[in-house]
Amino acid sequence: MDARNYRLGVFNGFLASTGDGFLNTSVVLAGFAARLGASNTVIGLLPAIAQGGWMLPQILVAARVRSLPYKLPVYRSSAGIRVASYIAMALVTAFLWEYPTLCLTLFIAAMTVNALASGVSGLPFLEVVSKVIPSPQRAAFFGLRNLVGGLLAFGAGLAVRWILSADSGLTFPYTYVLIFSLATVFYTVAYTVFGRIQEPPDEVQPPSDIRQELRAIPQLLRLDAYFRAFLGVRLVLAFASLADPFYAVYALRELQVPSSMLGVFLMTITGVAPLSNLLWRSVAERKGSRRIIRYSAAVAFTAPLLALGLGYLMPGQAGSEVASGSRSSVVGWAYLSVFVASSMAAQGFNLGHTNHLLNISPPHSRSRYIGTLNTLVGLALFAPVLGGVVADWAGYGAVFGLSAALFALAWWMCGQLRRDA
Repeated sequence: MDARNYRLGVFNGFLASTGDGFLNTSVVLAGFAARLGASNTVIGLLPAIAQGGWMLPQILVAARVRSLPYKLPVYRSSAGIRVASYIAMALVTAFLWEYPTLCLTLFIAAMTVNALASGVSGLPFLEVVSKVIPSPQRAAFFGLRNLVGGLLAFGAGLAVRWILSADSGLTFPYTYVLIFSLATVFYTVAYTVFGRIQEPPDEVQPPSDIRQELRAIPQLLRLDAYFRAFLGVRLVLAFASLADPFYAVYALRELQVPSSMLGVFLMTITGVAPLSNLLWRSVAERKGSRRIIRYSAAVAFTAPLLALGLGYLMPGQAGSEVASGSRSSVVGWAYLSVFVASSMAAQGFNLGHTNHLLNISPPHSRSRYIGTLNTLVGLALFAPVLGGVVADWAGYGAVFGLSAALFALAWWMCGQLRRDA
């Protein structure tokens, strides 16, 4: 293993995690959209674009990169588009905020371009990592990226809290313009760093096209039971994420917590991440990725239940004057438990999913496995849009209850995953 490549890969993770801290979809972007008066459906669309848009193009990318001995040029070519879209998001916020509908429309368009470009780079990223980081070291590699990156993201949360507070002297929308600009800087450096990795060439595979990749999906699912089981788990977990963008919105709109608590929510998410990564890394090294995914599903199950419980334990708080002042602050601090569970589970999923997929994918078909799984799961990651519809129709409680049921189902399905992966 090349020590220089290892360092560059780890440093890339540090910087990208810091950018993620500033541009957290479930807290920062959801709060921004709520500030502009967006509906629940639109708020649910934001994480769907960020996650689903990242995965959807990957079967197209798999067909393109399969025959390429070097994957990094594809990664580098998408980086410029990603950076340009971040800049566009900041500019739209700065100059069009007085026109909320137009601002949100163009902001979502820039997010969509960014997500699709990120999806183009995602498969080459995993391919390069699988080549330069040997399998026994991958858990430690991703664990270190997540550990220190989580600490840096916590620092980003502190910065977001200060920027959104009265102490910064900034008013809306310039608070968010600054947040988006800082995220852009960190992402730009992160992409540049990863692009400097020295990638060894792959054995050239026969060229493919999208039709061949699509025709190969049924056969792949029929012949590989473990891949089929993993896909099933990932699809259920993707649908279970329909509640994620509504934890912060529920606190703001229904429990009436102060908007300054968004920074605290973000600090909680980012602060829990490095601590939970210590746990998940230990589990990965001792028991494998299957166990991480199952434990994470159990932890994730508690997040919507906690949100439901706090809502029911505080009767009369939602939408009433009683919810203001010190009492709403108490609710806000108790509500941190929701983000503790959600963040801890997310870190486990991030580590477990990546390791499990790379471990069960044959080297000669890795691009096909990655592209197939990510594209199919990407479709399911638009579930938060459904969550928004359910929230408008039946309330946030129905969203949280459905999410908890799906996490329980995923936990049960994890019993079918390959045990040594």
